[in-house]
Amino acid sequence: MLQVVQASELTLHEVETKFNLRENQEDSFFPEWQGNLPELTDTEKQTLDQTKTNFLYLSKYPVSEEVVKLVVISPLLSIAGYYSPPFRIRTEVPVKISLEQNNEEVRGRIDILVVREQLWILVIESKEAGFSLKQAIPQALTYMMLTPTPERPTFGLVTNGTEFRFIKLLAQPTPEYGFSDLLTLQRRQNDLYCVASILKRFADLMRQ
Repeated sequence: MLQVVQASELTLHEVETKFNLRENQEDSFFPEWQGNLPELTDTEKQTLDQTKTNFLYLSKYPVSEEVVKLVVISPLLSIAGYYSPPFRIRTEVPVKISLEQNNEEVRGRIDILVVREQLWILVIESKEAGFSLKQAIPQALTYMMLTPTPERPTFGLVTNGTEFRFIKLLAQPTPEYGFSDLLTLQRRQNDLYCVASILKRFADLMRQ
């Protein structure tokens, strides 16, 4: 009998086991988030300063996942250029992954998917404020394994509005993934600058 598993219920260990994934902790595996990032304009920085101010105010109260998407993710995607050609945005994308060896089917929904033709550039998994990113990472990795171009890198971003972490996945020849450092709005400096610059870097890479 087919067993249906929800992606949101998987642990990181279970995802690694089911997909034969391993973490690569070498800096050389994920250089795209480090150094020589695109510069932001003064206007973009002002927008991100206001975004930070708005979200920190709202987070004093219960904040839903939809508010995180609206207040934080939307301006980041706009600044990074993902609302313009050649990119397309899809939301709440249903996914099913069949695992024949265990007679399982993993199901879920990708919160935000940035696409260029048949190339998945970015999978964004957002959670409500106060939600641990540790619970979003296995879900994002599961969705990233569905990339239609396994020979090329797929990037992911998990966030609860306050914390941000990027993921890089290479599905072939051996599935492996790596993380960026944790970026957070709890510091004096505005880490949204770095988040936006990394998103711009990904966009530049995929235009080449």
